[in-house]
Amino acid sequence: MGYPDQRFDVNLSILFTELPLLERPAAAAAAGFTAVELWWPWIDDPTPEQAELDALKQALDDAGTRLVGLNFYAGRLPGPDRGALSVPGEESDRFRANIEVAAAFAASVGCTALNALYGNRIDGVDPAVQDALALENLTAAARAADRIGAVLLIETLNKAESPDYPLVSAEAAIEVVDRVNTATGLGNAKFLLDLYHLSMNGEDLGRVIAAYASRTGHVQIADNPGRGAPGTGSLPLERLLDELTKAGYEGWVGLEYKPGDRPSAASFDWLPATARAAR
Repeated sequence: MGYPDQRFDVNLSILFTELPLLERPAAAAAAGFTAVELWWPWIDDPTPEQAELDALKQALDDAGTRLVGLNFYAGRLPGPDRGALSVPGEESDRFRANIEVAAAFAASVGCTALNALYGNRIDGVDPAVQDALALENLTAAARAADRIGAVLLIETLNKAESPDYPLVSAEAAIEVVDRVNTATGLGNAKFLLDLYHLSMNGEDLGRVIAAYASRTGHVQIADNPGRGAPGTGSLPLERLLDELTKAGYEGWVGLEYKPGDRPSAASFDWLPATARAAR
């Protein structure tokens, strides 16, 4: 496989998890990568002590790795409680408390993409109430992202693994992107195009790329079936990424796959070393 035209980063919340958090940036750098991304690392704490934030920044700086994507607080990931911003009560409060903390940390490390998972549907709560709460919180998140020169990402997940998550098609995510941009007037809400999740939903990936590449702020990949490295499943990822490039996408491609029963560093044999460092 070649992949000559993409900029790849490593998601340190699913790869290198055999190591403590603060050791992962150096491990990614040792594997040849200069860019990384993260889910919110403190899954039970939307507002960690400044010392913890400073320690992560120092680990990134020491490794020479740039953080190019960061999730807002979203509950426990991976897991069934995906997202917080549309969940009334304590979880929504925790998301709001996290907005400025996450944005400030992103600014401190030069991160320009913040991902906000929408949140599951909750039994006994009117979906319209959840959607109104989601728009309120996403509007606040988009404004915080704009203040640091970042985009706000809206992601589609897949029905099989996240049965209560309402955004399980590209169009559903794009509708939310449009609502947020209309509410703020900023235009900084973008689509997070995850080829694995979309494939799990049975989407025509070529159609999605053609329709929404220009509205995409970040891309993530894993093979299907299995959510492993490219080449472990049947997705034509090299061709799909080439289609994205031809459609004008020039952003980051996040490696968000499971390494399998081997160390994470051994799961990059599909990608030439020359293609790992950002150009």
